Parts: sequence; structure tokens; C-alpha cells
Amino acid sequence: MDFRWYLIVEYAPLFLKGTLLTIGLSIAGILIGTVLGLFIGLGKMMRKKLWALPFKWYINFFRGTPFMVQILLIHFAVVPAFLDTTNAILAAILALSLNSAAYVSEIFRAGIQSINRGQMEAARSLGMTHGQAMKYVILPQAFKRMIPPLGNEFIVLIKDSSLAALIAVPELMYWGRAMQGQYMRAWEPYLTATVIYLVLTLSLSSLLSLLEKRLATE
Repeated sequence: MDFRWYLIVEYAPLFLKGTLLTIGLSIAGILIGTVLGLFIGLGKMMRKKLWALPFKWYINFFRGTPFMVQILLIHFAVVPAFLDTTNAILAAILALSLNSAAYVSEIFRAGIQSINRGQMEAARSLGMTHGQAMKYVILPQAFKRMIPPLGNEFIVLIKDSSLAALIAVPELMYWGRAMQGQYMRAWEPYLTATVIYLVLTLSLSSLLSLLEKRLATE
């Protein structure tokens, strides 16, 4: 195999630029997705089934359809419907956020339901409202249990962001495809992208492990 290192050196600034955008898209997606996911998860847990139904179908839709379809639909249909134009970066953030929210909502639901019901009853007996009990008693305990699955979702989001290249978002995979198209070489661009994604995900995994250990000692 004739591996041409000079091609990687030539594209290094673009790969760096793409990596930074990949990180930015992933952070935006997980932050927005976490906020939305909390409300969707709480909505799904409502006792009145009719009120919970829209939240359940939201989760079913985004978990039951390919992310590729979602990002194309949002880019070519949803965003233009509101802005009268296409905006690839906005579409990518929106798609990542909405998709992540569906998975995060299930993480929140499972985390909250894992807390003994006696905790809620004890908080209510102390005069707390349901909202106060959730905020000060249930969610802080549940959050510790949700760190591993939330971390896994962030890792998945980093990898899913590569599909933003389909709508010409200049993230990491976009420049890999551009390099491959320019030089008709596969090893250099895709191995470089693979190594960068691996560094990102392993670094995040290490940080999450440290966070878990720190929370476990508190």
C-alpha cells in the first residue's frame, strides 16, 4: 500500500477545521437534546395517557427512523419551510438535537424511575410540591445514574454528526470526502478521519470515567 503522507499534511488545516465543527455540532446537539429530552421524558411519564401520547410518538418517530432520513428531511423540508432557504449547519444542529432528545428522554425516564418511590413520598411529606421534590430530591440522585448512558449518547452523537456531510456541512467527514474526491484516494482521508473520531470518542470516554469515579466518592 502506497500511503501518501503529504496528502494528510496538505489537508491537515481543513481536517482541524472540520474537527472543531464536529465538536461544536456535537456539543450543541447534546445540550439542546438534553434540555428537550428532560421535558419529553417527563411528558411521557404523565399519568394522563392522552397527554403523554404526543411525547411517546415523538420518541417512536425519532428512534424508529434512520438518522440519515431525518437530517435530509429537516434540511430540505423543515428548515426551508420556516426560513425560505436552506441552512446546512442549522439543519444539522436541529437534526442532532431532536434525534438526541428522543434517546435522552428515555435515559431520564429510566433514571427517574430507578429512584425508590419512597423518596418522592418522603419529600412530599416534608411539604414539598411535586416539582420541588423532582428538582431537589429525585433528579440529583437520578443524574448520577444517568452519567454513563448520557456519555454513551454523546459518543453516538459525535459519530452520527458525520452524516452532516450529506448536506454539505464542512465537518470532519466532509473534508475526508473532499480529499478522496480530489485525489481519488481512500486510505489517507478515511483512515485520518477514523483516527480523529477514535481520539474524540476515547478522550470523551476517559473524561466520563473520571467523572463517574468522582461522583461515586461524593
